[in-house]
Amino acid sequence: MRKRERENPCLICGHYHKYEEGEVCGICGHRMPETSDKSSVQSGAFPSEILPDFLFLGSYDNASRSELLKAQGISRILNTVPSCQNLYRNSFIYHSLQDDKSLQFDDAIQFLEQCEREKGRVLVHCMTGKSRSPAVVIAYLMKCKGWRLAQSYQWVKERRSSVELTEAISQQLQEYEHKVFGSNENTVPAESFSFGFAKNDAVPIPAFNTGTGSSIFDRPLEVPTQQFSFGAGQGMNQANPSVSDVSMGGP
Repeated sequence: MRKRERENPCLICGHYHKYEEGEVCGICGHRMPETSDKSSVQSGAFPSEILPDFLFLGSYDNASRSELLKAQGISRILNTVPSCQNLYRNSFIYHSLQDDKSLQFDDAIQFLEQCEREKGRVLVHCMTGKSRSPAVVIAYLMKCKGWRLAQSYQWVKERRSSVELTEAISQQLQEYEHKVFGSNENTVPAESFSFGFAKNDAVPIPAFNTGTGSSIFDRPLEVPTQQFSFGAGQGMNQANPSVSDVSMGGP
């Protein structure tokens, strides 16, 4: 069998398809929705707008361009990297996370909630804007918007396509999701949401609507699990007692 051109699975459904190019997943039908011009257009000099008129995500380079930040109305900066210097203390309100290994999600979220109450625009940044700062924003969406991890990740990824969470950061987010929502039957197993890191187990089961929070992703496929099949098959009301069910994931 020819080796796959794509080594990593889709970051949303866990299956192999070219989701960045809009290709539909042949297993579960997932497709990355098209975003508006405003959300998809990204410039290296400008941070990405995650929540309108409030939450922005970027890199240290973005944080160093004071005039551009002021032009966007940003007055507060959340620095997620202790080694990054806060350059304009006289111009912006800064809050810095102190742990360079484990992200202090609750500390960061408390600052972001204060910014929201005061109606201040805030930039969350790390060195590259690809892992630490996106993780903080994702954690904020889970805690304050009630969105599950998969929903929050997809929202951020659509608005900043360069996001690439490290395996360690991904694990921290999964643990934080468990902390926020608790353990229940609707929780997406860690192996079914791998952030692009290959798993040794069977093909994971996608889950798009696993939470109760209100969001744009809250419309699950209205197809009963036991009646979902690929290709031609018998009618939904027919049964074949002589044929046993076959697992899609293989033996």
